[in-house]
Amino acid sequence: MPDLGKYASTVLSAYGVALVLLLALVALSLWRGRRVRAQLQRMERRMSRNG
Repeated sequence: MPDLGKYASTVLSAYGVALVLLLALVALSLWRGRRVRAQLQRMERRMSRNG
C-alpha cells in the first residue's frame, strides 16, 4: 500500500464510502430485478389465463 501521509484517513474513508455506495447500488439492483421479475411472471400467468 502506498504511503498516503497525512491524507491517509481521508483517502481511505473516501474509498470506504465509495465501496458502501457501490454495494448498496448492487443490492438495490438485485432487489428491484427480483421484484420486476415477479411482477412479470404474475402478468404472464394472468395473460395466459385470459387468452
